[in-house]
Amino acid sequence: MLVGYARVSTRDQNLDRQLDMLVNYGVDIRNIYKEKVTGIKTDRVELNRMIDELQSGDTVVIADLSRVSRSTKDLLMIIDRIKDKCASIKSLKDTWLDTTTSNPYNEFLLTVMAGMSQLERDLISIRTKEGLISAKARGRCGGRPSKSNEKAEVVQTLYNQGYKIVDIVKATNLSRTTIYRILNG
Repeated sequence: MLVGYARVSTRDQNLDRQLDMLVNYGVDIRNIYKEKVTGIKTDRVELNRMIDELQSGDTVVIADLSRVSRSTKDLLMIIDRIKDKCASIKSLKDTWLDTTTSNPYNEFLLTVMAGMSQLERDLISIRTKEGLISAKARGRCGGRPSKSNEKAEVVQTLYNQGYKIVDIVKATNLSRTTIYRILNG
């Protein structure tokens, strides 16, 4: 039997793309385990339930590798748990991830490609951290502009005109702490 697994990282994200891929491949919608939880977390309720309920001969179908695991170690452990149930796993996007046939090349490719995926994630993380450090050294900081920056001139003007702090809080919807930070900054 084909069993599907679909996962997104946050409650706001949508599973539709993955569900469509799995159903189009032939997985019955009733046999798809769905969850909205980060892939970094190793204790995923639906993933564990799916593996526990696997029967000999079942094939777990996933849209792509990143939906089932974020690290090589975790992926290999999940695959071992699936194999212990005498089941297999197949990725629709990462065609090298297919344990439905007993082929030594599949095992080799699985190990190498999982390692490459882990390397890619690690390199992206390193580049991101380096970029943030570089930007900070130039006086820039990442993220969304602070609301207080947008209203700093308004706060300063109102204060210079003699308004009380409590009135500035009401007029700008900023906290007292933020207003004092602007005035003392």
